[in-house]
Amino acid sequence: MIVDLHNHTKLCNHAEGEISQYIEKAIASNIKYFGFAEHAPMHFDEKYRISFEQMQEYETTVLEAKQRYKSEIEILLGYEVDYLKGYMDKRVLDADVDYLIGSVHFIEEWGFDNPEFIGTYENQDIDLIWQKYFDAIEEMAKSNLFDIVGHLDLIKIFKYMPNRDINEIAKNALLAIKEAGMSVEINVAGFRKPIGEAYPSLSLLREIKKLDIPITFASDAHKPEQVNLYSDEATQMARSAGYSECVLYRKRKKVFIKF
Repeated sequence: MIVDLHNHTKLCNHAEGEISQYIEKAIASNIKYFGFAEHAPMHFDEKYRISFEQMQEYETTVLEAKQRYKSEIEILLGYEVDYLKGYMDKRVLDADVDYLIGSVHFIEEWGFDNPEFIGTYENQDIDLIWQKYFDAIEEMAKSNLFDIVGHLDLIKIFKYMPNRDINEIAKNALLAIKEAGMSVEINVAGFRKPIGEAYPSLSLLREIKKLDIPITFASDAHKPEQVNLYSDEATQMARSAGYSECVLYRKRKKVFIKF
């Protein structure tokens, strides 16, 4: 990956390692543009994210690293924001950052990607779950608050797959993403999960390409050693879908890069 925009720090309480370790792994991996997108604060599920009081520390630390490593790599600053009605905060949405990743981790306040709550799947209509998830993605896109869609089909994480055609379930969400001018990340964290593949699937990525929606890349690293893992698979997947360039963001503006 030449661009890697979605990575975390130990400030979120479920990642480890120093910011410098992530950056040095990125440099060693020939990544040219490396972004931190910490789990943004909100007054919900607070143990898995930074606090509002830590925002300044996070932003300052990343910007200091940006200066320190500027001759070797470009460091970019962002947040990963949970799209959850009633909990999003203007302090995050108006932050002076390069980009905001919009992610859906909750369906009606159920943390569907958290192994602690995996038992909830057993009592649900799986097709309905998938539809609710992509309805939330559609709403998120229509909010026009975010730049990048985080791990588009995260709902597949534990391999509870729908009976309906996934591309059909996702159709309206993809149209909304297109209309909003957002990009979609190829997020390799799925290779580290039970599903064993990137987010989104190659099938969905081909639909994304048909709509001429830009892509970017994401290690979604929570440890320094996860930076650039499965990068060859991500790049091959993108090219297989017909992509030859990706996007990064500076101060919320798209910049296209060949890969």
